[in-house]
Amino acid sequence: MAEGEEGPAGGSVSEPLDLVRLLLDEVVFVKLRGDRELQGRLHAYDSHMNLILGDVVETIYIVEEDNSDEEIRTTTKKSEMLFVRGDSVVLVSPQNSS
Repeated sequence: MAEGEEGPAGGSVSEPLDLVRLLLDEVVFVKLRGDRELQGRLHAYDSHMNLILGDVVETIYIVEEDNSDEEIRTTTKKSEMLFVRGDSVVLVSPQNSS
């Protein structure tokens, strides 16, 4: 988007964090370092991309190597509220409605 252009919720977008502001109180998908993914409602964020998420489902991918075979296992955890440190955040995206 060009500087000062109107975003999807009618808010002005002039820098990247403005896009995150438009996702407040929405369900988001967050990809983290260490083969982890989160889905939850974005309650707050700051300039370091520290996030506070509610009603979170965390998916952890575990790669197990046996001889020449690779098996990927997934583990899921649910949390009512979660603080995510910004230096582990790789991507924040609106949750797909499928």
